[in-house]
Amino acid sequence: MYFDPFIYLCNLEILSYGISERPSTENIMVSLKETIKITSDCKYRRTFHSDQGWAYQMKAYVKKLKENGIIQSMSRKDNYLDNSPMENFFGIMKQEMFYGEKFESADKLIKEIKEYIRWYNEDRIKKNLNGPSPVKYRLQSV
Repeated sequence: MYFDPFIYLCNLEILSYGISERPSTENIMVSLKETIKITSDCKYRRTFHSDQGWAYQMKAYVKKLKENGIIQSMSRKDNYLDNSPMENFFGIMKQEMFYGEKFESADKLIKEIKEYIRWYNEDRIKKNLNGPSPVKYRLQSV
């Protein structure tokens, strides 16, 4: 399974995400468009940060950011610390959801991921900067 989340750095909520059985342009673009929509009322300059994965270097991805006046920021090569909030989320998710678990099917895994994201955003206690929540009850997934 491929999981493509977008995290809001002010409060560490997952804004949108896509889940697919194989890496796909469609999966990442749907998630990107949803994140752009959710953050469209932002009064300030938006910056989307990512690692140097193939999806974030696609012409369609870069073009969509430019069309919406969004600055693209990318991690330095081989430096996962540049993307530490997302890497930290993945580590927490693995620890809280995956370790010791076996999933009977892809559908069961997808259901569990969706439930985890809901719980992570709405119920899990986490230290944050108490920024405004653009995602409150608007989270969508592919």
